[in-house]
Amino acid sequence: GVTIEKIAYKPLRNAPPLAVLITAIGMSYFLQNAALIIWSSNPKSFNSVVTGDALSLFGGQLQISRVTLVTVFACIVIMVALMLFTGKSKVGTAMRAVSEDKGAAQLMGIPLNKIIPLVYGLGGFFGVIGGIVYSGYYGVISIDMGIWGTVKAWAAAMLGGVGNFYGAFLGGILLGVAETFAGAYIGSASKEALGYIVIVLVLVFRPNGLLGKKKVEKV
Repeated sequence: GVTIEKIAYKPLRNAPPLAVLITAIGMSYFLQNAALIIWSSNPKSFNSVVTGDALSLFGGQLQISRVTLVTVFACIVIMVALMLFTGKSKVGTAMRAVSEDKGAAQLMGIPLNKIIPLVYGLGGFFGVIGGIVYSGYYGVISIDMGIWGTVKAWAAAMLGGVGNFYGAFLGGILLGVAETFAGAYIGSASKEALGYIVIVLVLVFRPNGLLGKKKVEKV
């Protein structure tokens, strides 16, 4: 993450947003194809480290697997840890200041060349954690799953409100529940399309997400 920031994004800090977006798409394709060359596109299966019988509720009408419980617990722990880091620590405060106004943050003595690479490094770290949890839940991993997992992550973040930790968590839960019901009552193919549908609906009807707030800037 730090290396990508230095190579691809640092030269574009003062560039228009479209240039950064195009660079992000190009870097995404580069990483995907590099992974395909190194590991191939064949799915890789493995046994889950979480074992045990499923938790049975309501007389057996609802069953929750152990790996599901571990996944939810891990997500809660990660979310709380990240919230405490960004909300309570000095570095987290600097990160929020830079995201709000890079120029003002630099004038206050915040070193952009240290804080911004740290953000990209943390993004890569939590991306790896997400990949481990995601692949651990399904018991298989492939490049295609990684790409689709990125779409789901964006859909969940946009549904809850980009930049809002509570919103991202809520969006993930709601999207997961919606996928389960869609797969059960409509068909498995609907699960694959749900992420894209959510992104379109949010952009059209509520661009700020469920918990996002409108930001008014005077110009």
